[in-house]
Amino acid sequence: MADVEFSPVDNELPLRWFRRLHLVPAEGLGTFRRAVFFALLTWVPIAVWSFLAGRFATTDTGEPLLHHFGVHVRCLLAIPLFILAESSLDKAGRRLLAQFRSSGVVSAGLRDRFDAANAAIRRLRDASLPWVFVFGAAIAWTVVDEPAARDDAMSWAVGADGRLGFGGLWFSYVVRPIFLALLLGWLWRMVLVAWWFWKVGRLGLALVPTHPDRTGGIAFAEKVPGAFALVTFAVTAVIASRWAHEIEFHAATLQSFKLPGALFVILWTLLALLPLLALAPALVAARARAIPAYAALVGEQGRLVHRRWILRETVPDTPLLDAPEIGPVADANAMYDAVKAMRGVPIGKGAIMKVLLPIALPFIVVAALQIPLKELLLKLAKALV
Repeated sequence: MADVEFSPVDNELPLRWFRRLHLVPAEGLGTFRRAVFFALLTWVPIAVWSFLAGRFATTDTGEPLLHHFGVHVRCLLAIPLFILAESSLDKAGRRLLAQFRSSGVVSAGLRDRFDAANAAIRRLRDASLPWVFVFGAAIAWTVVDEPAARDDAMSWAVGADGRLGFGGLWFSYVVRPIFLALLLGWLWRMVLVAWWFWKVGRLGLALVPTHPDRTGGIAFAEKVPGAFALVTFAVTAVIASRWAHEIEFHAATLQSFKLPGALFVILWTLLALLPLLALAPALVAARARAIPAYAALVGEQGRLVHRRWILRETVPDTPLLDAPEIGPVADANAMYDAVKAMRGVPIGKGAIMKVLLPIALPFIVVAALQIPLKELLLKLAKALV
């Protein structure tokens, strides 16, 4: 079964470790139990310490933990969502492989090369080296970026003596590296899926230039950004939680976050669409080959029709004029128009919305802190109309 299925997450190094620790069953991903485990591991020690230290809801110095939305969002939302999203990508990978086979774009002559490409990606997924870099980068960043008691983001953890308490140290040396490792792991998976699509696109797929999906018959690939939706939402929520704290307790304005917000939206959207962009060379090449070919076909049919019905010449019987699959001139023109309308990338409104909607939701919550919700919704409606 492993030879005919593909999952971008199954059997990767962290999952093999979790299975040895019995956090994950031998079969399946165990995402729910891992999400609960890491949520409790990261948040409960901080919450208990802050409650015992009298810094959870109110405090005499600094700020209480309750005001620092980013801590709660990282532990109780982002980290669990990073783990739960593995299930979405697992299902998407298996479904996509089946659709590549069933759609016909992988012809019988390509099956062996297609299977070889998938096997190569499976070996890359199972490799330890990428995850060594992921964990190494997370640890290195944690060591280099030491927590500072004077940093506002850590003000909830500073005691009367001016030092970080246990909660701050737990957040700095446990929560942050876990969060960063999970985030970097997802960046690696996005690159892995993009590399998979790049290899498949170079096989010479049997794309249909006249296909009504305008992507040669591979519009099913547009579902990929949806597999990253929980990750997109989690990352955006972490950013939005920090901005919400600044607005609510430090008099920051939405205007001050406009530029970094726009930059994040652009960069993350490109990253989430990277797998689809990897198919662009195959689609561009197919369109470039099809346009002159279909132009010649339509032109030849048009010349024969012109000679027979306009010039009243005797035209020898030719299959082109009687071909039922081509039909009259109007049908042939429609075929050519379909080829001209073929997209160079399999990215439509649906794919873009699967990225922008999870980004928009946390940002709307932040915007609602300064803009009345009714006014905000009206502005969004006007922007869409």
